[in-house]
Amino acid sequence: MSFQSLKTDWFSNVRNDVLSGLVVALALIPEAIAFSIIAGVDPKVGLYASFSMATIIAFAGGRPAMISAATGAMALVIASLVKAHGLQYLLAATVLTGLLQMLAGWMRLGALMRFVSRSVVTGFVNALALLIFMAQLPELTHVPGTVYLMTAAGLIIIYGLPYLTRAVPSPLVTIVVLTAVSMALGLDIRKVGDMGELPSSLPTFLLPDVPLNWETLRIILPYSLTLMVVGLLESLMTATIVDDMTDTRSDKNRECVGQGMANIATGFIGGMAGCAMIGQSVINVKSGGRGRLSTLIAGVVLLVLVVFLGDWVKQIPMAALVAVMIMVSIGTFHWASFRNLREHPKSSSIVMLATVAVTVYTHDLARGVLTGVLLSGFFFAQKISQLLLIETRSEDEGRTQVHEIAGQLFFASAERFVAAFDFDTAPDVVIIDLTRAHFWDITAVSALDKVVLKWRRKGARVEVRGMNEASATLVDRFGVHDKAEAERMLSGH
Repeated sequence: MSFQSLKTDWFSNVRNDVLSGLVVALALIPEAIAFSIIAGVDPKVGLYASFSMATIIAFAGGRPAMISAATGAMALVIASLVKAHGLQYLLAATVLTGLLQMLAGWMRLGALMRFVSRSVVTGFVNALALLIFMAQLPELTHVPGTVYLMTAAGLIIIYGLPYLTRAVPSPLVTIVVLTAVSMALGLDIRKVGDMGELPSSLPTFLLPDVPLNWETLRIILPYSLTLMVVGLLESLMTATIVDDMTDTRSDKNRECVGQGMANIATGFIGGMAGCAMIGQSVINVKSGGRGRLSTLIAGVVLLVLVVFLGDWVKQIPMAALVAVMIMVSIGTFHWASFRNLREHPKSSSIVMLATVAVTVYTHDLARGVLTGVLLSGFFFAQKISQLLLIETRSEDEGRTQVHEIAGQLFFASAERFVAAFDFDTAPDVVIIDLTRAHFWDITAVSALDKVVLKWRRKGARVEVRGMNEASATLVDRFGVHDKAEAERMLSGH
């Protein structure tokens, strides 16, 4: 790392990075506790994980200013493992998840993000905004009117303070002011301390207490594979979103390796598997965070707060944090997507809406994104298959037929290719000109075999010409129309 990149990543935005890191640290506490409850483990497991993930990813990650910690998506996967086998197997699965993620980074799988379309990213963002908002609803139902007043006051500070000054992030001011008001008035409302017991000591290094045998691997490997996919998918999607928000680029493969290193360390200090958090990352960026220092501050301050200042942290009203998360939800949602539903192609809108619907319905970001990617691939294949052009002309008074093919031949266009030939005619010679065509897969090769052999059965001499080198290599390897098998097929043996 050069001195210039070190300065840019760490020390180009010190003041804002420190302040935004403080905001994120405070916002991480209730979420880490909530995700621990979802996973069925003690709150300290989620809090230690959030500290470890944020601190290590600050150094090892490929996206400055992105926050990684314990997340809901990972907690949902973990829950059944904890219920069936206990905490120690969770810690072992977390370490294995990290190893698999590092392997994915070394294999440069981060490049697969190129296959995620803009419509899928937009759907992912909108679904996450809705999930963040929905997650706040339990804190706003069947509660005293004071909670609504505090939440409203928090939103007024968040959106009003920037008009007066931007010296301090408005979410941080909101948390401090509402906590002071709650303590001064002795308000009987839900606070962070009501969510679970905070840890009273620093994490220590420990090896997962599981047998080192094939049976253990059989138990944890399916969970670790799922955690690897979910964690990398959410992290790489979040990195793409932060790239857009900051108009900068990130190293996706380095991010995969960094996530793996963070999860390995997390498993060895008693934490659950984690990944990037879009909500906290958006809070960080909107509060002015741009460098790695903001992520490091978030992780370190989180640990200091819960271990050494726990009595103060317990007094933070949940209404203050709800207001911050509502701000995140509003800021995350891509409002222009409503207008784009009319302006963009229908296929793009369907992909975006399907991604939102599946994600919100299942509460599983991985399933939503996978649905969007599969639909994008389907619509793309359909569009490309329509670009196949076939021109036919007769020469020598009908004795010779020339078929000029232009376009892409693959599984989606192979049927159209075969259907374009009129086998009821009886030419002596059939010329298939592939100068402007390209073969992509064995389905296309099979279609060419079918056409050639069918004409030969009719007694025509078939000439295939103009094939480019890549197509010719594929046809030579997998085609049968110029091989001994074709002769047997024609002779009926």
